[in-house]
Order: sequence, then structure tokens, then C-alpha cells
Amino acid sequence: MTAFILVAGAHTGSWIWQAVADRLRESGAQAYPVTLTGMGERGHAAGPDTDLETHIHDLLRVIDRTDAAEVVLVGHCYGIYPVLGAADRRPERIARIVHLDAGMPQHGDQALTLVPDQAVRDRLLHRAGPAEDDWRIPPPPLQAWQRWGSVAGLSPAVLARLAGDAVPQPARTLTQPLRLSKAVSELPKTGVLCTANGSSIAMVEALVGLGDPRFQVLTDPRVSFFELDTGHWPMLSCPDEVAETLVRAAAREGHRVAAAVNEQPAHLRPFLLDVPERPRERVGRVDLHLPDDLAEADRPRPAVVFVHGGPVHPDVRPTPRDWPGFVGYGRYVAGMGVVGVTLDHRLHDLADYGRAAEDIAEAVDLVRADPRVDGDRVALWYFSSGGLLSADRLAAPPPWLRCVAASYPILAPLPNWGLVDSRFRPADAVRTAGRLPIVLTRVELERAEIAVTVEEFLAAAEKCDADVEVIDVPLGHHGFETIDHTEQARDAVERAVRSVLEHLRR
Repeated sequence: MTAFILVAGAHTGSWIWQAVADRLRESGAQAYPVTLTGMGERGHAAGPDTDLETHIHDLLRVIDRTDAAEVVLVGHCYGIYPVLGAADRRPERIARIVHLDAGMPQHGDQALTLVPDQAVRDRLLHRAGPAEDDWRIPPPPLQAWQRWGSVAGLSPAVLARLAGDAVPQPARTLTQPLRLSKAVSELPKTGVLCTANGSSIAMVEALVGLGDPRFQVLTDPRVSFFELDTGHWPMLSCPDEVAETLVRAAAREGHRVAAAVNEQPAHLRPFLLDVPERPRERVGRVDLHLPDDLAEADRPRPAVVFVHGGPVHPDVRPTPRDWPGFVGYGRYVAGMGVVGVTLDHRLHDLADYGRAAEDIAEAVDLVRADPRVDGDRVALWYFSSGGLLSADRLAAPPPWLRCVAASYPILAPLPNWGLVDSRFRPADAVRTAGRLPIVLTRVELERAEIAVTVEEFLAAAEKCDADVEVIDVPLGHHGFETIDHTEQARDAVERAVRSVLEHLRR
């Protein structure tokens, strides 16, 4: 007999699990939807001292009363914090932990990072104490629930109930750090990823492939993954599928992510064009790829600044400016008489977009001040999640910016990227871009969660008559320059570079 202990996210209670619990019981399992102290129908039970430890003890009482041979803890969103805390205290009782559209919090992390409102986060971090009147965080109004996660799959009636039955969250449950020993790290885990909320197995594999040490644990054979094609509240949008997935997870099924130790990571494979080496100068975090005849030229040259995506952990080696794709682009434009610029910026976490934007601005200032560069003719070319960093320039294009390019970009924060500042929304910023030329390279086999942001951007661009050129890559993948060595892919790179340089030289 397997017992599933179901723990909901912020502002909700056990009621959201009702349909899933019924399906699990019909399958022969035990199901225990938990209402944590201060949540759901227990909203009256909370006080200023209610904290994460309170919720951990709530779960410990349920675990200790359960006589099933196998106990599976299921944490949704915030619920994964008390789930991990309780599993760490009772590891001998836990057969598996299921992260249902939930993150991977570590020792010392705060659930406060889940709150999408920066002002609320700042206020809670600077509270004088738990006895203040604002010891609870009110739930979002109906129209704001999508900021906490994608509401895809929810009917208007279900969404209205989700908002109507929500209760304030005790603040200390979000601000008290999670305390873990190594015991919980030894337990089998399953991630259930909701694709409409911005998660997918492909994205997990890409993060592992980058060499980020934080994600290497996901290659453990005891870790499995499932996908659900729905939003952030799957227990309400597709309860049958959730129950089936939980049963399969308990049976040790699911996709395993390979460590791929014998295969070169996609981002370190050769550039799809055979371009000769060019002179390269390194200044701090910036590399200049220079045309061969630049020293003899009687005029400065335009420049293209290539902006990588991320997050990229600071310990990853080589760093992005040395990845073959960016080196290839830098050399390619240098061979066409233009200064190619690659750089490393500090987008190490989703909360780092502001810092990364500062790094890029500093790099552009350095490049424009170089006497070999025509400071009035610069293009910025963004890749993947670096696409969000284009928002500042699209919102208020400076006169020296002759073109913005973007390859397989993310052009709006994914629904589960709550830490990203709202200013980084190119899909909104394009409305004030005027006639700034934009060259967008789109891949046919893009991940669905990213393709949605591109379509949102293009729809907004069309409404404001923005100057957007779209270059499609048939059967192209995200990061195609080192994956798809096809004639269509080479043609797309050549067309995009040619278009950007034409804008620079006008």
C-alpha cells in the first residue's frame, strides 16, 4: 500500500486536491490532502509566529500517523518547502518526493523567492518583527493569479474558486530559511513539469548540458521526470492525469536525464560555418574580434555585440564568450569587416537580469569608446533567454543603436520565472521601439514554452507596425548553430548576419 501525502502551494488548502485524492483512492492507494496551519479552512489557526517550521511539523504529524509501507510526499509550489523539511526529519519513512511544478530549494533557501511582486519581497525582508499588523500576505486578486503561475487549463469557474477560497499566507512561512541535512538528498525524487508554466524535460536537459553544477544531481538514476501539458495548477486542470502520473512516479517510472559524459554538450560543438581565426583582444569580460585589416583602416568600423543567455553558473567553464557558437559569430562578422564583440555577463540566476543589463551597458560603453569602433553604428544581438535583456533598448532606442537581432529568443518571462523584474518584457517594450530594425531568427522546432513568447512579441510588433524581419530555420532547434549543420541552418545564419550588417552600414 502506498500513501500519498499531498501538500498545496501558497494561499490554498487541501480542497484543491479533492479530485486527485479521489482518483488515487480508486486506484487502491491512500491519499492525504493536507491543510497546513493558517491555510484553507485552518486560516483561523495561524498567528504571527506561524512559520515554515510550523508547516513542517504539520506534515510530520501526518507521516507519523500513516501506517502505509510506502509514503510519497507530493509538494506543489510552496508546498515543496515543508515537504523537504519533513522528509529530512523522517527519511526512513519516505519512498519518494514528488516536485509538482515546484522548484529545487536547497538548505538556507527562503520560499519568499516564489512571490512575484518585488515590492512585497522587499517589504517582508525589512519587517521589524512578526507582531506587526502585516504578518500575513494577502492572496492575489482574481486578475493577478497568472502572475503566480500559468492559469492555462482552468475554467473561469475554477479560477474564480481558486481566487475566492484563497487565504492570506503567514509571512514567516516564506521568510524562514529551509533547514536541511544531507538525509533528504539521498531520497528518490520525481519532477512533474507543467509545460504551459514554462517547464519541460528539454529545458532540464539543456540546463544539465550547460554543466551547471546545481543541476548535475538531476542525472541521478533515482530522479525521474514527467510532463503535463497544462498550467501551474494541474490538480485542478487535469486531476486524472495528475493521479496517474503520481502512481507511475511511485512505481519508479518516468524519464531519466542522462549525464551524457561521453557526448560533447551541444553548446560546445563546432560552429556550423567554417570561419578562420581572427585577431581577438580581451578586456575584462569583453572580447573584441577584429577584422584583419583594421590596423590599416582609415575609418572606424561598426560593431555587433553578441549577448548570451542563461542563467549560467559562475563556475561553468568555458564561459559563454569562449563557446564555439559565439566565437564563430564574432569571427564571422570580423571577416566581413565589422568588429565582433562577445562578453560574459553575470546572469547567474533569474534574479540577476538587472545586474546582467548593467554588464551589457558597461560593455557597450567600452566598445563605443574604442577608437577602432564607429560608436554611432552598433548592433545588439541577443540569444535565447538573453532576449529579455533587449527590453531596455527596445523601450528607448539610443541613436547609436542601428539594429537589434535575436536568435531563438525568449521575449517574455516564462510564467514560472517570478524573480525576473517586470521591466524585462520585450513583448511590451517593442511598442515603443519605433522604426528600429529588428532581425528575429526563429527555429521551427522551438520549445513550446519559448515559442509562445515569440508569437506574443510578433503580435505586439504587428500592432505597432514595428520593423521586424523574421528569418525561419526549417527543422531548426534551439541553439541550432552548433546542433543543426544543415544548409537551411547555414543559410539562416548568413541571411541574419547579412541583414544586420546592412542596417549597420546604412
